Amino acid sequence: MKITRTTAIPLSYRLPEGKTVKLGVGATTKRDTIIVKVETDAGLTGYGEAHPGRSPGAVVSLINNTLHPLIAGMDACDVVGVFARVNRMQLSSHGLGAGAALAVSGIDMALWDIRGKAANMPLYQMLGGSRRRIPAYAGGISMGFQEPASLLDEAREYVERGYKAVKLRLGDNPRDDIARVQAVRAGLGSEIEILTDANTNYTLADARRVIPALAEARVAWLEEPFGCNDHGAYRMGAAISPLVPIAAGENHYTRFEFARLIEERAVQILQPDLSKTGGITEGMRIAAIASAWGLPIHPHSSATGLNHAVSIHYLAALDNGGYFEACVSRFNPLRDMFGVTFEIGPDGCVEPLDKPGIGLDIDEALFAQYPAIDGPGYVVKF
Repeated sequence: MKITRTTAIPLSYRLPEGKTVKLGVGATTKRDTIIVKVETDAGLTGYGEAHPGRSPGAVVSLINNTLHPLIAGMDACDVVGVFARVNRMQLSSHGLGAGAALAVSGIDMALWDIRGKAANMPLYQMLGGSRRRIPAYAGGISMGFQEPASLLDEAREYVERGYKAVKLRLGDNPRDDIARVQAVRAGLGSEIEILTDANTNYTLADARRVIPALAEARVAWLEEPFGCNDHGAYRMGAAISPLVPIAAGENHYTRFEFARLIEERAVQILQPDLSKTGGITEGMRIAAIASAWGLPIHPHSSATGLNHAVSIHYLAALDNGGYFEACVSRFNPLRDMFGVTFEIGPDGCVEPLDKPGIGLDIDEALFAQYPAIDGPGYVVKF
């Protein structure tokens, strides 16, 4: 079964006026994604999701014009061989680095969808897992910078839906960040787990001010306090308090970057995004390395139900899997465009889909509703 065609389809949704969410990485203006379609000579088609970075047009061009010629004619079931070829020709030398990792992630996901359909097995079984309950937290682009009372109201809304954990956005300034965390902890009580994410917008001085307050509020982790390449800051940040684990991985690519994070003991929680880090194939390798070090995997989620469904399948196949990041964004129609991907239960958990492959029926007619809007999806004040 040979790969005959690979096509990247960019989709966008502009947020309504006044409905932006402010985060450490900027204020959202639109949601972007890239659907990757892989066709075979056997008539089977697979779909995946590649993260757009901050330049969806560039990633689309890379998939359509550079990666497809590299992999055309290869065995569609040879996910290891496909990644190895892209790694050799793009990631290892003279390539586009992170952009290539985003691009191959969508391709790899689509190939796993094909493998599952060919075997008539859901993805979690193909990966060696079982259909079990996966704990989920309320995340996505939500619970951003706002007044503490308003933030608490939003967090309560998700708890009422069934979530036992919520993620708050930090990276505004230490004083306001601490006030928001304290308000939510006081309002939700001790039974709900609070996670935090600074979206790379802290200095070491900020972290030293905030982390003791997070420890007092019994926060379960501080995600991405620093830029992904600031290894020194991560090492020093991890030593501030043993009570607040440092999490990262959303902006790290392939097992090679994760191996360095682990070996340097810079993070205690790993968060690969399967639409960014190289796909499912690399995601399983990253999880295996982490398992050998006794570290948990809490994957980061991207925009659409493809990524969400795959993340749940992935967690169902790990011995060190943790939370699924449920996108609770109020303005993200891309999440549900292929139908319901997950349902939160009263136990705060979700389950993987049980149809062959990823388990979603992709209606390409829907793509016309979300024409691509090129350019970055965040506005940042410098």
